[in-house]
Amino acid sequence: MDGKNRNNLQIGMLVDIVLKKDQRTGKLTRGHIKRILTNSSQHPHGIKVMLAEGDQVGRVQKIIETDHLS
Repeated sequence: MDGKNRNNLQIGMLVDIVLKKDQRTGKLTRGHIKRILTNSSQHPHGIKVMLAEGDQVGRVQKIIETDHLS
């Protein structure tokens, strides 16, 4: 699934995001979605979310786990 489409994301999903400070290096941060911050249905650089772990904010690059949502 694609982190560029808001419809693919739900609260609690495990995702990899890129933080603003890590955009140049591409370093990813893993965590669970606490809030979805982007209002539009799509974004070319990834939907902006806040992680539950430390309230870090970044754009979703990869969706890791959706199993717990079943």
